[in-house]
Amino acid sequence: MRITDLQNGSDIRGIAIATPEDTITLTPEVAQAVGRGLVNWLVAEKQLGPQLEQEKLTVAVGQDSRLSGDALKAALIAGITSQGAHVIDTALSTTPAMFKATQFPDFDCDAAVMLTASHLPYYFNGIKIFSRDGGAEHEDIHYVLTHTDNNAQTNSGHVSQKDLLTPYAQDLVNQIIKGTGLADPQPLTGYHIIVDAGNGAGGYFAEKVLAVLGADTSGSQFLEPDGHFPNHIPNPDNPEAMASIRQAVLAHQADLGVIFDTDVDRSAVVDQFGNTLNRNNLIAVLSKIVLDKTPKATIVTNSPTSTHLKKFITQLGGKQVRYLCGYRNVINKAIQLNQAGIDTPLAIETSGHAAFRENDFLDDGAYVIAKILMLLPQLKADNRQLSNLIADLQQPVETQEIRFKINLADYRPYGEQVIQDLEAFVTATADFDTDTDNEEGIRVNLTGDYGQGWFLLRMSLHEPLLVLQVENDVLGKNHLVFETLATFFNQFQPLDKSALAKMLK
Repeated sequence: MRITDLQNGSDIRGIAIATPEDTITLTPEVAQAVGRGLVNWLVAEKQLGPQLEQEKLTVAVGQDSRLSGDALKAALIAGITSQGAHVIDTALSTTPAMFKATQFPDFDCDAAVMLTASHLPYYFNGIKIFSRDGGAEHEDIHYVLTHTDNNAQTNSGHVSQKDLLTPYAQDLVNQIIKGTGLADPQPLTGYHIIVDAGNGAGGYFAEKVLAVLGADTSGSQFLEPDGHFPNHIPNPDNPEAMASIRQAVLAHQADLGVIFDTDVDRSAVVDQFGNTLNRNNLIAVLSKIVLDKTPKATIVTNSPTSTHLKKFITQLGGKQVRYLCGYRNVINKAIQLNQAGIDTPLAIETSGHAAFRENDFLDDGAYVIAKILMLLPQLKADNRQLSNLIADLQQPVETQEIRFKINLADYRPYGEQVIQDLEAFVTATADFDTDTDNEEGIRVNLTGDYGQGWFLLRMSLHEPLLVLQVENDVLGKNHLVFETLATFFNQFQPLDKSALAKMLK
């Protein structure tokens, strides 16, 4: 295996703990090489050679709760310091907090590195990199992985330890107080808010943010970091995780439930009635917040959002741009639109990655929750609930997704050919109409015998998968859509169609 095989878009990911099925690919030796490559990248691509020569180049390094974090962090730090750069070890941290280490004056780091693999199983780990300009891009990671040689520095950098989560949390507290528009330093007094951290790095939010703001956080669950993730997958896009926080909110009669993924760059909420606000619902809530402040603005999302969401945003006076999946893709599209003079304050994926322009277009799950918390006192004064904000968002009757594994080594060209062939099939099928407002895969509107809905077929961003998502407003019609599409997919032998066969049964 080559080290470049560990690149996962704009991240690095691999197996860090051996299992009966998987051998280790992200080793301490790889992490040390990444540390060397990081410094070389900062010098060559960020023009930080003078800082390195003056022995001032500084990198913050943090980790989530994963079991492999300590060993990989030690190796990563060794690689960085061997190149003459200094390291601030921030210990347990979150991905958005790591970026802030390059912004907070008390840290003033030239770069930051987070060891995390988001919501993936315990045996994975990964590396995310930030400069002062924001998250590393695909080409930046490639440079880091292909320029891992020792440099000419003779002096090693030193290592210090510093708590990052406390000042990061205090910054959130200050922003929430300001955002409520109240003089009260505890504007959440009287609110009962439950946090589910999934045993990741987000447990701090209950004590260091909510409690400081006056909220009752009793009933919060899985706050202790535990890299085994023994309770549920820390993922706000996961049905079991959302069911867990929903049950906790209802059992404790809380006003709100908050759930984070492992490294807290994604989040979702549950209201007091058990309504889950993730995926399209979360996008709608945040779009409402943004459009109230920035009328006629544009919201960038990824491609698998519902048709109803577009109507909702349009009715609010905004515009939705459906773009490619991948949080860096939607963020970069929003940045590009702003540079072109198009007012675009929010980029968000259905997975929960949400980045506000006002927050440096950082995908920050804690900041998403902060924006929602700012609304609570005013909603209470108006005798309204959070779910009232999206009362006009129609919900589909059926939503289903199937993933076809492509059993080929060179899978991407084959998957793209399947998508291209589907275009001809759609043209020849009555009540299937291609939606031209789409930039990824093929999106098709459904009418007539197939109810009222749509489907999207796209390539997975990083895996050998074709992903088919089908939504309908007429109960039972999805099954007919799958039956018709089965006649198309059955001609492609390299596709694993077992999920489709199971669905049709």
